[in-house]
Amino acid sequence: MGDTDVHVRGAIDAARWPGNADVDWDDFDSEAYFEHNYGELHAEDRQIIDIVADHFQRWAPHRWRARAVDVGAGANLYPALTMLPFAGHITLSERAFTNRNWLECQLEKPAESWKQFWTAISEGRSGYQRVGRPFEQLHSRAKVAKGNVFVLEPKQYDLGTMFFVAESITTRIAEFERATRRFIESLTSKAPFAAAFMRDSSGYSVAGQRFPACAIGKNDVRRCLADIAYVDDIQVVDSDDPLREGYRGMIVATGRKR
Repeated sequence: MGDTDVHVRGAIDAARWPGNADVDWDDFDSEAYFEHNYGELHAEDRQIIDIVADHFQRWAPHRWRARAVDVGAGANLYPALTMLPFAGHITLSERAFTNRNWLECQLEKPAESWKQFWTAISEGRSGYQRVGRPFEQLHSRAKVAKGNVFVLEPKQYDLGTMFFVAESITTRIAEFERATRRFIESLTSKAPFAAAFMRDSSGYSVAGQRFPACAIGKNDVRRCLADIAYVDDIQVVDSDDPLREGYRGMIVATGRKR
């Protein structure tokens, strides 16, 4: 199915599969998710890093960003690392207890693979190369906080990321749209942002447990952002060697809050 078919399929799936509130997110196996997805740097993430780091290096230095947020941080540090040179404080907002515990442990003692990610983020980018001891700085600037994308307060953050959240917490297109808009609305005017989504995802398993996803395409992302953001680009990142079945690449949106 293409982007034009997503709403039909979303309506069908919503009748059969759960919404966000129907899932016990505290059962999420953070370590298994990390090992499968970020135990090493994959080609897709390198492409996403290039898009996001170039975007932030272009827009974020225009003024100091006091407050940054990674919404639904999960078992992933690299979105926060892309914001590190440009923000005094980074909130790692996360709903699941297991993920919050994992994040706290990683801030204290980061896994070796994050060094590969930082190299990809910083190489050839002067804004990032000025950061000395990035993981010590991340430890001092980042704070893990219990959060829910659906209840984010508006106009709170000067820089933001949301990676693989809105489409990966529900089967329902309305909830995907609401989560995406809530993320953007949590930012201050002109705040740079980057959001990444699984394309046409049919759900995913972590350590044998099934979690819902909403099958969305590039046009769905564009429509969500149209009246609330200045969109710089929406790119599809193809997966030549997919990490799992049931998706067709990734979508990366970059821009600034209106």
